[in-house]
Amino acid sequence: MLKIGITGQAGFIGTHLFNTLSLHPDKYIRIPFRDEFFQSEEALDAFVKQCEVIVHLAAMNRHNDPNVLYKTNIELVQKLIASMERTKSKPYVIMSSSLQEEQDNLYGLSKKEGRELFNQWADRNGAKFTGLIIPNVFGPFGVPFYNSVISTFSYQICNKQEPKLEVDNELKLIYVGDLVNIIFSLFPADYANTEDTEDTEDTEGTDDTEGTEDTEGTEGWLPPKVLEVPYRAKYKVLELLNKLQGYYDTYVKNGIFPDLTDWFEVCLFNTFRSYLPKEHFPVKYNKHSDQRGIYVETMKFNSRGQVSFSTTLPGITRGNHFHTRKVERFAVIKGKASIKLRKYSMDEIIEYTLDGEEPAFVDMPIWFTHNITNIGDTELLTMFWINKVYDPNDPDTYYEPV
Repeated sequence: MLKIGITGQAGFIGTHLFNTLSLHPDKYIRIPFRDEFFQSEEALDAFVKQCEVIVHLAAMNRHNDPNVLYKTNIELVQKLIASMERTKSKPYVIMSSSLQEEQDNLYGLSKKEGRELFNQWADRNGAKFTGLIIPNVFGPFGVPFYNSVISTFSYQICNKQEPKLEVDNELKLIYVGDLVNIIFSLFPADYANTEDTEDTEDTEGTDDTEGTEDTEGTEGWLPPKVLEVPYRAKYKVLELLNKLQGYYDTYVKNGIFPDLTDWFEVCLFNTFRSYLPKEHFPVKYNKHSDQRGIYVETMKFNSRGQVSFSTTLPGITRGNHFHTRKVERFAVIKGKASIKLRKYSMDEIIEYTLDGEEPAFVDMPIWFTHNITNIGDTELLTMFWINKVYDPNDPDTYYEPV
């Protein structure tokens, strides 16, 4: 079992990486990190000594004074190196850098010089290091006005604010989930396949064991010192803004799913809808009644997918799982239902009550575990749409009670 620590664990990329590691408990042990560890040599040393891999994501991305930003980022690297040398630890270090290394600014310089400091440490100590040159990263739950222009525009559009286009640059983009998969691909397989079952997951960083040494069977493994992460798409800022506004017009206003046959579109759409306020749901349908009964158009979409329905007896709950990629809709047609959602690793539960007398739907955000319960006295009829036909070899379904 590979013991992995992430500096900047609570940040945008760090959260996605930390949560995705938890989906593979048979391979990885997460060594928790808190930002205040950088203020205590004792706490930082205890963290470092437990790690076989450290993914260094901690950095300051924005500040009014570029000199403070530069100084902070260099100091974080220096503190981590000093801790590894104090404890004689030689974990495999992966550091996130940026395409801004190529630009004439202090942020880019801080990333480039930090990468060189890690390279020098690795050479001195016979350790392994990879610096990732990463394009613009976007994805759900990024901080608006900080992580990505896509986060900013999505937040503004979903909350009925007017986006402002300042510079129409061309952006090279990668989805955060794709970046996490690339980081996973760098982990040494021999570590992950060892039979070490020591129960250290979610420890508090207080282990006093000696520094981690190279594990047997990995001597011939040599990761790249630098990896230029390929971008998945390239768009002008105005093109992205138009796409996101199109999602609002098609999906938010009319309840129609956009064409989701392209992976990048799925990533962009999942990012966009993560900024919808929880009050957006449930969305009521237009119900047409005549002497024959009622007619409701439940789902419209411009792409493939799978539609199904279920009946649920009173008091029964279905679901209690989440998806990391799939787009899914629950539509209550008859009966009364409680739909509950909870963001993975968080405590807040969102609950919606739906009644077939006024048919309505709720869409499931990715990384939100969800369930549906029949809270009425009669049979509940629910229709479901999901954008991918079920594949038992790639279900993207993870059990987690709400």
